[in-house]
Amino acid sequence: MKAVLFDRYGGPDVLHVGRVPRPEPSPGEVLVRVRAFTVNGGELAARSGRLRLLTGRRFPQRTGLDFTGEVAELGAGVTRMAVGDRVWGVLGRTSGFGSAAEYVAVPAERVGLAPEGLDLVEAAALLVATTAVTALRDKAGLRPGERLLVRGAAGGVGNAAVQLGRACGAEVTAIARTANLDFVRGLGAHHAVDRRSARPTELGRFDVVLDTVGTDLRAFRRLVDQGGRMVTIAFDLNRPAASLGSIAASAVHGRGRVRFFSGDPTQEDFDDLARHVVEGKLSPAVDTVFPLEETAAAHRALEAGGVRGKYVVRVA
Repeated sequence: MKAVLFDRYGGPDVLHVGRVPRPEPSPGEVLVRVRAFTVNGGELAARSGRLRLLTGRRFPQRTGLDFTGEVAELGAGVTRMAVGDRVWGVLGRTSGFGSAAEYVAVPAERVGLAPEGLDLVEAAALLVATTAVTALRDKAGLRPGERLLVRGAAGGVGNAAVQLGRACGAEVTAIARTANLDFVRGLGAHHAVDRRSARPTELGRFDVVLDTVGTDLRAFRRLVDQGGRMVTIAFDLNRPAASLGSIAASAVHGRGRVRFFSGDPTQEDFDDLARHVVEGKLSPAVDTVFPLEETAAAHRALEAGGVRGKYVVRVA
């Protein structure tokens, strides 16, 4: 089958489409014929070598974390799905990367049924919304009437957080690039703030701060009001030790603890995500769709910044 590979660490140009054996589903797994996947920040870091302590030096390596598609084959013991079902999912933390391919074998608990009527290419853009749901509902406990600040509001997780915050009844302030201010307003943000001109000290106080950027966490932590909560899904990859140390220190110093987590969704999360879509609380935001052979261009675009929603790669 076709798969996106790289034989050394480096920029987007190291990516190429090659041939690898089609996987066979083990007991408890499903084989999915992939229709689309998206490009995420973790894959950029892995491809560039910034995560080489985790990814090692064995090549070729794979990329791709999430996927939509149809069930092509069931492993032994899988009964809740059938061949031909439209599904979406995310590879688990221990599985590494590899969804940028024509097929992927994945544990059944990492897959959910995609909402009926939702195009599978567009559906791929919603998979990171499981992180936004977990951040706002489970980690922050966002309530109606609270003031929510979303940093990186035009990105994959950020745009979902704006939509969910508005649906929850929160007063949403979105920080984004100048070119994306109208975009985040269209998502439901009550206030749209230019990230280049806004100073944290001028933003006011918030009950919940959701950070998707990972830098300047101390400055944004100071915006959390008494009894408020701050959640971040990112840390500064250029200063990882200092950034993670600052997050850890927040538990014992200053105003409130910064809750950090990395999304690891399961079937229940995907089913919950589908309910949000059916109820009209979430809509996909697709910036650009690339063919599989132009996955490197999708990586390049995400590195350049300014994405509105997600860059999606279609697998023909």
